[in-house]
Amino acid sequence: MTTIPPSLLPEGLSDRLPPQAEASARLARRVLDTVATHGYERVMPPLAEFEDTLTQRLKSMRAQDLVRAVDPVSQRSLAFRPDMTAQVGRIAATRLRAAPRPLRLSYAGPVIRQKASQLRPEREKMQLGAELIGSDSAAAAVEIVNIAIEALTAAGVTGITIDFTLPDLIDALAAGPLPLDPQEIEAVRAELDAKDAGALAAISPAAAAYLPLIEATGPFHAAMERLEAFSAQLGGAIDSRIAGLRAIAKPIGWDITLTLDPTERHGFEFQNWFGFSIFAEGFIGEIGRGGSYAIARADGADEPAMGFSLYPDPLIDAGFGGESPKRLFLPLGHDATRATDLRAQGWHTVAALSGDEDGAAQRCSHWLDGTGPRAY
Repeated sequence: MTTIPPSLLPEGLSDRLPPQAEASARLARRVLDTVATHGYERVMPPLAEFEDTLTQRLKSMRAQDLVRAVDPVSQRSLAFRPDMTAQVGRIAATRLRAAPRPLRLSYAGPVIRQKASQLRPEREKMQLGAELIGSDSAAAAVEIVNIAIEALTAAGVTGITIDFTLPDLIDALAAGPLPLDPQEIEAVRAELDAKDAGALAAISPAAAAYLPLIEATGPFHAAMERLEAFSAQLGGAIDSRIAGLRAIAKPIGWDITLTLDPTERHGFEFQNWFGFSIFAEGFIGEIGRGGSYAIARADGADEPAMGFSLYPDPLIDAGFGGESPKRLFLPLGHDATRATDLRAQGWHTVAALSGDEDGAAQRCSHWLDGTGPRAY
């Protein structure tokens, strides 16, 4: 029998040690504090739920993608959450169903998936976010996008890019001005994802009508002009969506880069008319995403919602939130009253338990010499 080393963890899981664990908590606190100033109140859903109730709300994930276990109390199958948005939706539709709308909720916690991606090998990651329940209007989108930007800026992130998308655009066009056979829709989506104009045109003449959407990709303002020209060819069929995008982009600061990919769908399986991805300079892949979606209520009706999620682990690995606190070593026999005063001033104190301890080895930059700190 192979002996497992005591320090070995399952693939894709890892420890966060000092000072990164403190940096993670500090960054999460800055994001949540920023969100709270806009009226978003914290909820804390459990790490696991009954599998059947969780999967009913996870439209973007299959049951076989979840980490599961059997509950020894109920003998029912449990699933560990791979995403907290669905849990917030459950809370809004059940425990807070009678709360006034729009309902503003925030959250933070770990999520875990059975498999990781090649781009991100971690199976467990931190998720922070905010959800606005009761509206998916352009005004709600303006609020959500700008709060996400403000929260990242408060965390010290610069070089932010927001990439807008219209997740259900193909479905809307295929059911309306640009009809497609049902078996063609998925192929059209795939070729638009790949930006393969030749393969798209080869599907059928009906599919070729979607070619202008490939050109309507790139820097926001130029892409929007091409999207507007495409809408004009369709008699203004998507003018309302374009107006929504314009309204969302208008208040965003000049220092934020905006791009548009109107047919992007990866990661937007449960969003409807609007979605956005968040990127930051120096990082591979997105660090957050959001958009509009619907929450299933107990009476069978759908409730509109808008929200965003951030995945800050790459930021923490890069040193964000890692400001070192002032650490002060307290030798034996120190003035306890003075130490209390210094802690109130922001010092973190480390008290000696024996006479031979080394404060510098405890990562202290100063020691208490009589009544004042002295640098090592």
